[in-house]
Order: sequence, then C-alpha cells, then structure tokens
Amino acid sequence: MKPMKISEAVVRRLPVYLQVLNDLTMRDVQTVSSQELGSKLDLNPAQIRKDLAYFGDFGRKGIGYDVSYLIDKIRQILKLDQPLNVGLVGAGNLGRALCNYNTYLKDNMKITAVFDVHPSMVGASINGLTVLPMEKLKETIAERNIRIGIITVPAPEAQNVADKFVEAGVDGILNFAPTILRVQERVRIHYANFTTELMSLAYYLDEEGDKENDETIVD
Repeated sequence: MKPMKISEAVVRRLPVYLQVLNDLTMRDVQTVSSQELGSKLDLNPAQIRKDLAYFGDFGRKGIGYDVSYLIDKIRQILKLDQPLNVGLVGAGNLGRALCNYNTYLKDNMKITAVFDVHPSMVGASINGLTVLPMEKLKETIAERNIRIGIITVPAPEAQNVADKFVEAGVDGILNFAPTILRVQERVRIHYANFTTELMSLAYYLDEEGDKENDETIVD
C-alpha cells in the first residue's frame, strides 16, 4: 500500500499545536483535551483530533492528551527529535535577525552556517557564526550536513542562490525573496513573503474600517 498523503494544511498546523503544548508544559499542565486546544487556537476540536489521528492514536477517551507525550510525538513527526542543520544566504538585516533568533530556538533545528557574496560581509560574526563566502557553500553544506537553506537576498539574486543550494544537496528551501523559484521536484520550497502578507492583511483592515464608517454615519 502507498503511504497516506498528508495535506500541507495539516502539516502546517502541527507546529502551532506544538507551540501551544510547549506553553502548557511551561505552566505544568499535564493533560489537555481537544476542546481545550480548540479553544486556545480558535479551531474546531474535531479538526484537531482528525489532524492528529493521521499519525496515530495519541489521546485517551475522557482524559484527553498527555501533553509531554504528545509533544514528543509531534516532534518526531516534524523530525525535530534529531539535529536538523540550516544554512542561510544573505547576511543583511533580515539574515542577521534570523541568525540571532537561533538563541531562542529550543528545538534541534538551528542555523549552523551563513553565507554572503559581498566581501564586506564575509568574515563578520553573527551570533557566533562567521559569515562565509559563497565559494564555500557546497563544501560547508556537505561538512555540516545542512538539509535546509534559507534565502534572504534581493529577488534578482534568489534563483542563483536556490540553484547553488540545490546543487549542494539541500532538501528544502525557505525563500524570503519576493520571487518564485524554479528547482528540482525533489526539493521542497516554502515562501515567506512579507509584502503579500501585509497586502492581504490591509484588505481585511479596510473592509472592517468601511463597515465601521457605514455604521457611524448620522443623517
């Protein structure tokens, strides 16, 4: 039998569940029901149960989920129970911010190498990482077993960086550049586009503002 294909929407919700569960652990909460999780996340409890059921039977009827056990299982599903090294290209403001965020990461996924094409950036230190030249990207990815690449360069340079990541053997790319990338089918790409997110958010703000204005008009 072919393995069940899990939808992207389900996979994207798993880290959200994990974040809430980690927060519960910080407050010494030992068990949680799908209803309680649904209330915290504004999700249908049935959706949460369905999402988790794709990967196994983690809950107990009448009791709910053991928080620590469920954290371990979701970490395994997301492959966070093993070291997962990340490489970043683009040591500008955004790249620096992401490297500094390493300090706050509790899971095994960490940026372990940062690269830049500009000589003025090469050799600089960011949160304990020395910026390396692009010429060392391929060998460093092999040496440090880097499996995910992050792109924080201007749009015109992004495809070239993606090509170098793919050639070096990464399995996934997180692209912050506002452009669509073309890569081999084996490589998974996710996009983090601030501009499109802000634009879509602005649409809803305008809609709410129009409603408020309509309600406050007095003849």
